Amino acid sequence: MTDQQHPQLPIRDYEQFYRFYLTEHRNITSRKLHVLGSTLGLCAVTYAIFKQQPRYVLYGLVAGYACAWVGHFKYERNRPASFQQPIYSFISDWRMLLDVMRGKISLKNQSLDKIKPQ
Repeated sequence: MTDQQHPQLPIRDYEQFYRFYLTEHRNITSRKLHVLGSTLGLCAVTYAIFKQQPRYVLYGLVAGYACAWVGHFKYERNRPASFQQPIYSFISDWRMLLDVMRGKISLKNQSLDKIKPQ
C-alpha cells in the first residue's frame, strides 16, 4: 500500500471509485498485466460464444484475474479492490482497458496519462 490517504471502502459513487481505482494502478507493469488479463478474458469469452464451449468463460475469468492479481501483489504491492467492491472493480477493469485504447491512460509512463487519479 502506498503511504497516501485513501478513501474508506466501499465507495458508493462510481466516479469517485474509478479515481481511487486509478491510484491503485500506477505501476506500468501492473497496468500491462491488467490489459493482458482483460484481453485474454475477452478472447476466451468470444471463443466460448462462437464455439459454444462455456468452460472458456471460466478460463477467461481465471486468466484475467490471475494477471491482475500478479500486478497487484508483485508490482503494486496492494490488495485488489475487487475483494471489497467486485462489481465496481470489474467495471473499472474494462473502463481502464478502454481508456488505454483511447490514449487516456498510458502503458509507457504514468506522466502521459490524461486522466489523473485522486
